[in-house]
Amino acid sequence: QVQLVESGGGLVQAGGSLRLSCAASGSIFGIDVMAWYRQGLGKQRELVATITSGGSTNYADPVKGRFTISRDNAKNTVYLQMNSLKPEDTAVYSCSCHLRTGIISNWGEYWGQGTQVTVSS
Repeated sequence: QVQLVESGGGLVQAGGSLRLSCAASGSIFGIDVMAWYRQGLGKQRELVATITSGGSTNYADPVKGRFTISRDNAKNTVYLQMNSLKPEDTAVYSCSCHLRTGIISNWGEYWGQGTQVTVSS
């Protein structure tokens, strides 16, 4: 079994910062892309940022220059540093990992349970 556990969410004032973490544990043979998504109330889920096993990153336009995604491959953990937060960043943030559980296992997408980020004006 694989488990993804997020932490670091909370309430912050506009202009503040938060750092989210997502640790993957269990039977993991390899992790390819790790990503953060978010879903605001009444909105569709949107991709925030991705990072490959080699460290290449991509960001959604609304967060470019403010958010930074990183990972620690030894710890199977992905981070999202969020600076200059805005009220429109308020959402449930979830991480996903594209991974396989064995040398002959198929690759699959695994999700965390989500963590709430609320930015007050």
